[in-house]
Amino acid sequence: MFKYNVCFLKNRDKVLMLNREKAPIMGVWNGVGGKNEVGETPDEGAMREVFEETGFKVNQYYSKGVITWDTSDCKKDGLYVYLFEVDTILDSESMKKTREGILDWKHIDWILNPSNLGIAEMVKEYLPVLLEKEGDYSFEYKDNVLTLVK
Repeated sequence: MFKYNVCFLKNRDKVLMLNREKAPIMGVWNGVGGKNEVGETPDEGAMREVFEETGFKVNQYYSKGVITWDTSDCKKDGLYVYLFEVDTILDSESMKKTREGILDWKHIDWILNPSNLGIAEMVKEYLPVLLEKEGDYSFEYKDNVLTLVK
């Protein structure tokens, strides 16, 4: 089991993104998330992180991925990525300051635009897969390339 998760909330053609105020990836748009706590399953950790960082209670994910890579000492490490669908967004709170950074609902086209340099590494590669259809996916990151394994 890996210790980190990153989660995206989708509503129609928008995804909730966080512009982080702290390292790692300070100043970059990404999903919300963090560390799974001791005794939590990855799904429980993801749901808790979403609630803590956004105030949204989510249940079943729409799609989920696991990204794995080999560390410098030849061990396997990884990260869980989630996409949750939510029914409502508060347009009056389109941008919200939190302890982690700035939350904002961004259009999917904006996130995936090749000219957008402000999105976290690999998001433009795995998010389209998570958005495409429900399911569980495995990705492998090797030699600076992210590959869909299943």
